[in-house]
Amino acid sequence: MFKRLRTIAEAMLIEGGEAPEQDEARGIGQADPAEAAFPASRPSILLVEDDFLVGMEAEAALADAGYEVAGVATTAAEAIAIAAARRPALVVMDIRLAGRRDGVDAAIEIFRSFGIRSLFASAHGDAQVRARAEAARPLGWVAKPYRVQTLLSAVESALREVES
Repeated sequence: MFKRLRTIAEAMLIEGGEAPEQDEARGIGQADPAEAAFPASRPSILLVEDDFLVGMEAEAALADAGYEVAGVATTAAEAIAIAAARRPALVVMDIRLAGRRDGVDAAIEIFRSFGIRSLFASAHGDAQVRARAEAARPLGWVAKPYRVQTLLSAVESALREVES
């Protein structure tokens, strides 16, 4: 999973350096005030994306919006394993993944095995792919490249449908 650092001090500690002086308003180990604005019960989301930069940006956006990221998978097998272990409320699924199986295969297996539905976020959403994906009962499609706000809006919409 990609780890987004919240402070320069965290980055320095990971690299073996010393942390700078603690800021009086927010020292190391104190909760981020922005995180407190979101209830702890926000849904968890599994992100399936094999492009490191796209995945890192999407993971950061979801976390900043208050969601728990259940995991970041780059292959269908990883996605299925994380879904089995973490049971997220929703999967944000790319179509083209590392490995032999694609995101449609993963989404279908996750839906059939665990009842978890996917929101597809991909540049590969032609009619043939969409027809194949119907077995996963997709919650929507976001075309790449997308703006982060577009993804977040689609996630909110998908979660409303899951909850109803």
